[in-house]
Amino acid sequence: MTKARYPVHPYIPNMAPTNRDEMLRELGISSAEELFADIPAHLRVKGLLDLPQPLLSEYDLYRHTKRVLERNKSCADYLSFLGGGCWQHYVPAVCDEINSRGEFLTAYTGDTYQDHGRWQALFEFASLMGELLNMEIVSVPTYDWGQAAATSIRMAQRITGRSEVLVASATAPERLRIITGYCEPPGTIRTVLCDPATGLLLPGEFEKAISERTAAVYFENPSYLGTIQGRAPEIAEMTHERGALCIVGADPISLGVLAPPAEYGADIVCGDLQPLGIHMNYGGGLSGFIASHDEPRFVMEFPTRLVGITHTTAEGEHGFGEVAFSRTSFIEREQGKEYVGTGTSLWAITAGIYLALLGPQGMKQIGEAILQRTQYAKRRLGQVTGVRVPAKAAPSFKDFIVNFDGTGKTVGDVNKALLGHGIFGGKDLTQEFPALGQSALFCVTEIHTKQDIDRLAASLEEVVAS
Repeated sequence: MTKARYPVHPYIPNMAPTNRDEMLRELGISSAEELFADIPAHLRVKGLLDLPQPLLSEYDLYRHTKRVLERNKSCADYLSFLGGGCWQHYVPAVCDEINSRGEFLTAYTGDTYQDHGRWQALFEFASLMGELLNMEIVSVPTYDWGQAAATSIRMAQRITGRSEVLVASATAPERLRIITGYCEPPGTIRTVLCDPATGLLLPGEFEKAISERTAAVYFENPSYLGTIQGRAPEIAEMTHERGALCIVGADPISLGVLAPPAEYGADIVCGDLQPLGIHMNYGGGLSGFIASHDEPRFVMEFPTRLVGITHTTAEGEHGFGEVAFSRTSFIEREQGKEYVGTGTSLWAITAGIYLALLGPQGMKQIGEAILQRTQYAKRRLGQVTGVRVPAKAAPSFKDFIVNFDGTGKTVGDVNKALLGHGIFGGKDLTQEFPALGQSALFCVTEIHTKQDIDRLAASLEEVVAS
């Protein structure tokens, strides 16, 4: 190793010869090669790695990164109809303005190691979500909906002392894999058949599956396929008759127009905060929440953090902090119900900002706008020659199935051709739900205009006719 071959990089000060020599002297060695002496020679790379020359100028690095990123086409470049768990919603500027403040934005989970108002912000988030869900307890969120659902199920198993859980087959496949991996063993996850065309539980299938061994029933409303579960109250009632708990996965932005699950019998509600002011981004932007009623048997089974409000020693002053902290793995350690680790506090604060900005009337208006656009899109795409919308008559929210069997083209063919029109088509369902044939999951939200939907329909007419 020679100093000439390894110039000092401006971002890595420890490469400076004086710094490197000082560290070697402190370690009592003459070369960094001695640190790797225990690695057998046949496992070590000979010579230098085949890497490009370093970019020592910040501007050169910026230009290089920009060129790489410009190879991607984002939803800012193309019109997107992708959904299925991460949706394109409008993000008000105030959400980015506040969540980027130094008091909240850090390199680790949105947690600062001093208060700076964080505890009050998290309390306000929990209060706003509690009002939306009509539940009193809302946890500081975890990674995503999948983990929130799995944790909700483990809570139900501990509360009931039972292990078997029924999960609707129309649950998002990725979430179902997380649930199964997280809960088996000690539990058993059994799927209950849904109508493949609608994603709704089939009459009779649920009744045959539930028993006194059932700890909980989990279904999503709206379903992963976008349909609204009209039998939800009936399912909750039958669940409670067997002594089991009802867990509902809900899209929070739908609750301006749909009844909160608590009103039709849900004991635990979970979902993802991403629709509430959080940008889509690759590998992030998701944040799972869990909510329940204020009952000790539920509260003490939350493994996640809970934030509350209390009086302080100063007259008229309030303080904010953690509730029932002793139940977490921070205190119980190896006896903890589940491990509490990295959370997504920054997204909780963002969702709180969004809910405070819109208020009840704003949530109602945005929900109505999405319902109207969804129904128009289903009707409009169903008019395209050879294209079929299986659940055309069923009420849907955001997501809906579009089938291309009548066109003689695969979903892959259609989506590739749509790229030529500057459009991201629907999510390909052929691997997840092969019984649906050549079907894709399309999504519309409040950002889509009538002109956007008409453009999609016109582009599909050209694609299927070619």
